[in-house]
Amino acid sequence: MSAVFLDIATVGPDEVDVSPIRRAVSSLAVHNFTRAADVRDRIKDAEFVFVNKVHLTREIIEAAERLRYIGLIATGTDNIDLLAARERQVAVTNIRGYCTASLIEHTFGVLLYLARNIGRYAASVRAGNWQQANDFCMLDFPLRSLSAMTLGIVGYGNLGKGVARIAEAFGMQVLLAGRAGKESASGDGRIDLDELLARSDVISLHCPLTAETENLIGSRELELMKPDAILINTARGGLVDSTALVTALESGSIGAAAIDVLRQEPPVDGDPLLEYSGENLIVTPHNAWGAIEDRQNAINEVAANVSAFISGEVRNRVV
Repeated sequence: MSAVFLDIATVGPDEVDVSPIRRAVSSLAVHNFTRAADVRDRIKDAEFVFVNKVHLTREIIEAAERLRYIGLIATGTDNIDLLAARERQVAVTNIRGYCTASLIEHTFGVLLYLARNIGRYAASVRAGNWQQANDFCMLDFPLRSLSAMTLGIVGYGNLGKGVARIAEAFGMQVLLAGRAGKESASGDGRIDLDELLARSDVISLHCPLTAETENLIGSRELELMKPDAILINTARGGLVDSTALVTALESGSIGAAAIDVLRQEPPVDGDPLLEYSGENLIVTPHNAWGAIEDRQNAINEVAANVSAFISGEVRNRVV
């Protein structure tokens, strides 16, 4: 049972323990990264391939004659030609719910940072303004209480449900958006996206990137939001029109945004959000999911998936 891990560096090779995967297969070759030009050669004799972000195209899958199984170290499957895998009868599994805690913590970390204007107050103190103040405290920038805010959640899977649970603990009112392209069932508590955008003080995105959700948040949607609304995206970069978001932040159409994902990663060709210098935007490098505990969870889940496959069980199968 020869196996290869094509991009261990995407989950931290010096911190995560891959021994659970090694125990599941007879031999495992591990590569930090794999260039597109090297993928075909590296998997040509492999029965099992483990991958996070490397693309496995139809041509590559068809050329790998011994390939039986592809184990994704991610939930998203857009880097795998699933139709080609199905035609070749190659099993594909993904992992789910492995980084829920990390993403929830990041969501509320950036929300509190923006709602309490922590960055601006810290910078003001470093600049010596508190030392020269006339009063015991400074109230130069708005301070908002989460308990007085409404949180709109777009995408109500494990992550959305986890965010809702913590929001309710803060005393926030929670609204749920209807599924893109689908009718909401009567009584399911979901509302139209336009209504959610108009009523929410905070909008947090947790939905997949599909044809229906591409540019889900564009100029029209941003105009619907409150002028002090906060947009948080820890899901997929393609959900938000970056140019439209910069315009909204510059003009004051919305209050602030925290973005952990961009359309291109790494953003070697740039992105409008990277050029924006306003204090009402936080951009982080797609690491909201990356607490060491959750990255190890990812490895453990992959090992459980491949062990189940070898035993003839169905676990987290995509194909």
